[in-house]
Amino acid sequence: MRQSKVKPGSPVIGAARQKLAADLKKKYESGASIRELAEEIGRSYGLVHRILSESKVTFRSRGGARGGKKSVAGA
Repeated sequence: MRQSKVKPGSPVIGAARQKLAADLKKKYESGASIRELAEEIGRSYGLVHRILSESKVTFRSRGGARGGKKSVAGA
């Protein structure tokens, strides 16, 4: 279920911010990335990060595949 987009440029305050924070926290803790959440609600990465931070989320470490050569056994 997609979150409805938040009107760009409009402040997210009060009860609306609390509801958004709870929704974002739940989705982040279920595995969604900050970038995915930002795209889903139509707001910036920074706003989503700030809201999650205010919600006392424990952030995951940065991940993803690292470049580099893999050694081949027996070569």
